Amino acid sequence: MLALILAACGGAQGPHVGTVAPAVADSSAAHTVDSLGAAIARVAQDSAADQEVLDSLHRTAPRPDSARAHRDSAAAPAVKGEEVEREAVRLFGAEGKAAIGAAPSPEPTFDIDVSSFATNRRVLEYLEFFQVDSRDRFEIWLARLGRYEGMIRNRLRAKRLPEDLVYLSLIESGFSNTAVSRAKAVGMWQFMASTARLYGLTVDPWVDERRDPFKATEAAVNYLADLRERLGSVYLAAAAYNAGVGRIERGIGRLPGGGGRGGSGGDPDSVSDLTFFQLADRRYLRRETRDYVPKLIAASLIAKQPQRYGFDEVKPLPRLEFDEVTIPDATGLDVIARLADTSVAALLELNSQFVRGITPPGRGVVVRVPRGRGTIVAERYDSLPVTDRITFVDHYVARGQTLSEIAKRYRVSVTMIEGANPHIRTHALRVGQRIIVPMSGRIVPAGAWSTPPEPRYRRVSRTEASTGSYRVRPGETASEIARRYGVALAALLNYNGLTIASVIRAGDIIKIPQK
Repeated sequence: MLALILAACGGAQGPHVGTVAPAVADSSAAHTVDSLGAAIARVAQDSAADQEVLDSLHRTAPRPDSARAHRDSAAAPAVKGEEVEREAVRLFGAEGKAAIGAAPSPEPTFDIDVSSFATNRRVLEYLEFFQVDSRDRFEIWLARLGRYEGMIRNRLRAKRLPEDLVYLSLIESGFSNTAVSRAKAVGMWQFMASTARLYGLTVDPWVDERRDPFKATEAAVNYLADLRERLGSVYLAAAAYNAGVGRIERGIGRLPGGGGRGGSGGDPDSVSDLTFFQLADRRYLRRETRDYVPKLIAASLIAKQPQRYGFDEVKPLPRLEFDEVTIPDATGLDVIARLADTSVAALLELNSQFVRGITPPGRGVVVRVPRGRGTIVAERYDSLPVTDRITFVDHYVARGQTLSEIAKRYRVSVTMIEGANPHIRTHALRVGQRIIVPMSGRIVPAGAWSTPPEPRYRRVSRTEASTGSYRVRPGETASEIARRYGVALAALLNYNGLTIASVIRAGDIIKIPQK
């Protein structure tokens, strides 16, 4: 039986609340032939919309005239309290005034210093940007906050960090797990690959844990804790998250008195959150970093009191609740979705770390499924034929081939192929380039895996055989070789980096695993 781990986001207990809706009984619409590719394409489109606003946010320069015009109004409620009272009296008389007096809006509290800098010129600029320039997308981001806020606050609290640093992810990615910046930072917390690996995240062609909101949050919180300990200030830590700790320390070293840091660390007691604004005012930081903390403050002000800033229609998305199932080998998320009686889109949201929509071959991984479906998925997976687990094939581009020709030959859409190969350059295919072609188990019978619709070859060593290896003879299959040496077919394939769909040729050298 597959290992089954029941888990709920944020450690919640109690009955399943249906935060990830299962598919309806007639799931044909959700499980069409191109459901995996279509779902991946929709995710890519949504990420592109996020990135357009994020790019604009990072490019936006302060507009002094506009900021001065809004210095008093941007940080204040859209309607002042006395105006509300006058209107209530006009409409409802004394009862209206009593109702207003009985239910005053409490002022929000922050555990980062917002009040000292709420009227900073750059803060006002970004309040306007979020309310006007990017209003529609920012409303979507505020709704996403409901998905992850509890989990992120719990992780921050455990590290004794201010919980309102949750809003860093709002300005980093809009809580998008699939966001990719121009600098190739990825995920909700916008990690570069090198930093991600330093903090224990897997980044490879199959799994990118920068896109896993739970693991990426753990890494981000650890990183922020290290930065705060080194720099002695929450806002300096936030700035270093954006620019790197070296740039912040060099800037501090240039300040009058410099705290004795000079880029070498120094005494954290000599700096404060105000130090960030001193660095920014002296332009010791690049513009994006100068504006980073003002963006955080502006986003925090709105997120804590969205109605005050005109975001009256925000409906927070419910938090994700799920079970975890260990999947031992390459399996399409569309297959797992069918086992879980849910949609591919729902499963992708829970498992955005699988960049190709497929679990990796040759190693077991944990897959999240909607809460309450873990046991049934494990049971169904145990009885699933190996040939039904993989819903993709490898294709190596031939001379002159186009993506549309490949798609036609495999009876899939170009969008599907593009979705499964996010880094592919459609108009610049290379001869021999490996392309993942997603296919539906519904239209590819089990026997098709040994005689694929389009031959594609796994590059296997053709040098002289050594001890523990075997040279393939004409007509031989991997299954026959496995039987000859008395090893499991799966073990032979995994040992050579092959899948059940791979084709071997006469002369290839196959390594034989030990029994």
